[in-house]
Amino acid sequence: MRISRHPLKQFLFLLLLLPAFAVAEQQAEIPELKPQPQQALVEQLVATYTSRLHFASRELDDKLSSEVFERYLEMLDPSKVYFTRDDIAGFEKHRHVIDDALKSGRVDVAYDIYNTLLKRMVERIASIDVLLQKEPDFSVDEYFEFDRRDADWQTAAELDEYWRKRIKNEALGLMLADKTWDETRELLSKRYSNFRRRVAQVNSGDVFDLFINAYAQTLDPHTMYFSPRDSEEFEIRMSLSYEGIGASLQMEDEYVTIMNTIPGGAAHRSGELKPKDRITAVGEGDDGEMTDVVGWRLDEVVDLIRGPKDTVVRLQILPAGAAPGTSERVISLVRSEIKLEEQAAQASVLEVPEGEHSRKLGVIKVPAFYLDFRGKVSGREDYRSTTRDVRRLIGELKEKGVDGLILDLRYNGGGSLQEAAELTGLFIDQGPVVQIRASAGPKEVIEDVEPGVAWDGPLVVLVNRFSASASEIFAGAIQDYGRGLVVGTRTFGKGTVQHLVDLNRMLNTETDLGQLKMTIGMYYRVNGASTQHRGVVPDIELPSELDIDSIGESSQPTALPWDEIEPVGKIREVGIAARDVLPKMREEVSKRQQEDELFRLFVDDLRELNRLRDETRVSLQIEKRQKEQAERDALQLERINKRRLALGLAEVKSLEEAAEAEEEHDLVLQEAGRILRDYLVELTPADRGQRLAAGASP
Repeated sequence: MRISRHPLKQFLFLLLLLPAFAVAEQQAEIPELKPQPQQALVEQLVATYTSRLHFASRELDDKLSSEVFERYLEMLDPSKVYFTRDDIAGFEKHRHVIDDALKSGRVDVAYDIYNTLLKRMVERIASIDVLLQKEPDFSVDEYFEFDRRDADWQTAAELDEYWRKRIKNEALGLMLADKTWDETRELLSKRYSNFRRRVAQVNSGDVFDLFINAYAQTLDPHTMYFSPRDSEEFEIRMSLSYEGIGASLQMEDEYVTIMNTIPGGAAHRSGELKPKDRITAVGEGDDGEMTDVVGWRLDEVVDLIRGPKDTVVRLQILPAGAAPGTSERVISLVRSEIKLEEQAAQASVLEVPEGEHSRKLGVIKVPAFYLDFRGKVSGREDYRSTTRDVRRLIGELKEKGVDGLILDLRYNGGGSLQEAAELTGLFIDQGPVVQIRASAGPKEVIEDVEPGVAWDGPLVVLVNRFSASASEIFAGAIQDYGRGLVVGTRTFGKGTVQHLVDLNRMLNTETDLGQLKMTIGMYYRVNGASTQHRGVVPDIELPSELDIDSIGESSQPTALPWDEIEPVGKIREVGIAARDVLPKMREEVSKRQQEDELFRLFVDDLRELNRLRDETRVSLQIEKRQKEQAERDALQLERINKRRLALGLAEVKSLEEAAEAEEEHDLVLQEAGRILRDYLVELTPADRGQRLAAGASP
């Protein structure tokens, strides 16, 4: 073929060849990945430690091998959109040999399956290039089934149809955001080109990490292997002093997903990021270009989000429960350093109406169970801890004349077990707080040994689905002693104990082998019941925007089951007649939910949110999608204005105006205050006295 020497003609000729070059690049072979020598040693160490010391005491046999096999496939292709049914049939030969591979240090199974995945991904990206050559017909009345939770493995032809509709849906979402077809095609082409580049960057260590964690997390969700790089990242997270937005992220399907926000961080302070929100793009500064991150590796997205403090990062968010292609929103966050000070307990006063007057109630927000261990050991008089801070805040609230106290543990993911026990001691006068049973050694009982209490009045403990671990130990102890009312939603259900094992300590090697976080025990309440899986069930339950079925320990397929052991002894309830008044108070709460305008609107919002969560498909007809989106926006604006009117605020004319004028109103905290007010009303003068002779008889 003769090519013109004229510069403009050369340019035009090369331009015509670009699509062909792009397809050729997409179809280029990616080298097969192979095991590394040290991986066999790590595999054997992990298998040895877990089989001997893990709380579940699982034997490495064919049954466990089959479970690891299923778990590995789930981790590699969670939506079942790459592997074909024939691929899965071909992998069956590995189902019952993984146990033998773990014992002997063979990891060839992992690479055989993963290399097939790489091949299927490259093939799929090449087919997407072909799909993008022609604009889809958005007038066709068809639907895209985006919910793949219960999908079966499909044939190659069925997957072709799935991907055709998926790409059409992604394109439609962009065009509804005022993109032209050319802009949409360019953006999607770039998205999947970047995806292929990241696929090509996967290395042998990544494959091994996935495989060994498929084994570890088959034992339970909290047992996991940390590679040397992941160990460093784990230490950063545990230090609570890194610079970023302060959010816990996790890969779900091809989206980096918000799991929770860390108190004291930018994301938590903003209130705009919710659990299960998905990050679709990241931009640097106030006006930097948004980088599409759908399909990116988690660590790459974290690197984009993380940055120097006091700088701005913008996140494009697909809201929790929303279908792919739904309208997204962009939020701006100022990166900050998360310090212990910002996670410290804080107090406020809540005024709750009662007839013509009002009750003055104290509220103490406890974001985490923290302890300045170094300061305590070094003898510093001003070292910080949850218990010390709460004791001080109780004193300040007493001076303000509060009648009752709400301890707010919502979104408190736990922390120091010692602090959970000592904080309980501020409300009971000595006694057992929690029991621990490990895989080895006798049962241990942790007690409050300090005499006296800091608060002897009526108490409400406010919890939600993200109240976990140490929060559950505290709430469970308060409930077991009858010391106060637990209010809110069922807690997380994380009742297991983990231990960090440095794999380098056992061997004299210069190679860094990483660390193993392993579940070695379980927490039990003083009544003998575990908090594992079931969590703490509130005395009075309140509606929540959190989806209990998709959040918490019980949502994890490999979570250890609930069980119970012998109680510590006969616990003498020290509460203030809580059990006697509960039935009447529950009736009052139910009545308020039906009569209170704000509560009715809140429940209506939850009903609509659940309806959206239950949707499994989305229309691919542009007029229908536009109409549905307009109806959703109008309904949302109507609900916002009803809520604003109930709060005595002026109506807004658009969702954008609503976002700018949003008023914070913690309806759940307000209801907890009303419950505490009702509790105070029901108490007799004798009940208000000090009835706190806590204790347990063996």
